[in-house]
Amino acid sequence: MELIPPGTKAPARPRTRPAAALGLCATALALGMACRGGSAQNQGPPPMPVKMVVARAMPIDDTTDFVATLRSRDSADIMPQVEGQVTRIFVKSGDRVARGAPLVQIDPAKQQATVRSQQDTRAAREAGLALARQQYQRTSKLHAEGIASQADLDQAKAALESAQAELQAVGAQVREQQEELRYYRVEAPTSGIVGDIPVRVGDRVTVSTLLTTVDRGGGLEAYVSVPVERAALVKMGMPVRILDGTGAVVAESRVTFISPQADPQTQTVLLKAAIDDTGTLRPAQFMRARIVWGTREGPLVPVLAVSRVSGLYFAFVAEGKDGALVAKQRPIKVGEIVGNDYAVLEGIKPGDRVIVSGTQFLRDGAPVAPQG
Repeated sequence: MELIPPGTKAPARPRTRPAAALGLCATALALGMACRGGSAQNQGPPPMPVKMVVARAMPIDDTTDFVATLRSRDSADIMPQVEGQVTRIFVKSGDRVARGAPLVQIDPAKQQATVRSQQDTRAAREAGLALARQQYQRTSKLHAEGIASQADLDQAKAALESAQAELQAVGAQVREQQEELRYYRVEAPTSGIVGDIPVRVGDRVTVSTLLTTVDRGGGLEAYVSVPVERAALVKMGMPVRILDGTGAVVAESRVTFISPQADPQTQTVLLKAAIDDTGTLRPAQFMRARIVWGTREGPLVPVLAVSRVSGLYFAFVAEGKDGALVAKQRPIKVGEIVGNDYAVLEGIKPGDRVIVSGTQFLRDGAPVAPQG
């Protein structure tokens, strides 16, 4: 131990090494914490595990949907050939009738009066003809005896011929009126099932009034109107699919008729496609008709991978970026459903990695990783 003389200041003691080491450690610790904090801020969220499938190329039909109207190929519209008031309806909707069966009776009173008047006129003409014949026979005898002149004979003969002509004319009128009287009872032109009957007893009908229909229960035809711009691509025998409201195919057919003229008002061309009666389709029903223009190779993606927003379709595709995978949302154009997959017409190529799980939680550019 060093002794310090009285009256002498003690010299300053230098810092010890442990104190300096403690300061350096504190500084290093602060810097380390700052470095770790900065790296934590720069590091993004961890990639989200998702399930991916590779879009595979398959044969895809190139199609277009149109509105179609179904019409019966063996259905007859029943309309009267005369005007008048309905006095009796012999059938009800759904009845099965034979050919010639009465359907509707129209009041024939006025026509019956006309027939009776014509018949009376014919009777009068018959009496006149009988008188003219007697007169001619009498004049012939007098002429043979030299009493009547040739002019009297010719006059009697002309009167007889005129009476005969008048009787024939009246007879033709009677037959015409009797034939028209038959039209007041409307009969089934063919056997079949009676459709809806929109008229009632007491209604006045004209020759343009639809009384009912008689359907033989045969096949149907789809009437499809195609814009003239696409009509040139339509060929006889081209496939046509009939779809219901859910998009399911309910009937398969082919083009059986192409109108040679375009509708001047709608600028469309009428196509027809024969359809077998499946029991689920009805005449005058509106359906979707899908015309198949051709077949090409294209990708298929699962239905679960496709989302629809405001009528547009989207899908997430995993793309490589800086050695990692990120989700990219793409607008796509889809075709018909093939099994559990959509046929993609635009937006996805064969070989693209399509995300099929967790799409509701993804955003564009989010990091992803293959699940499992």
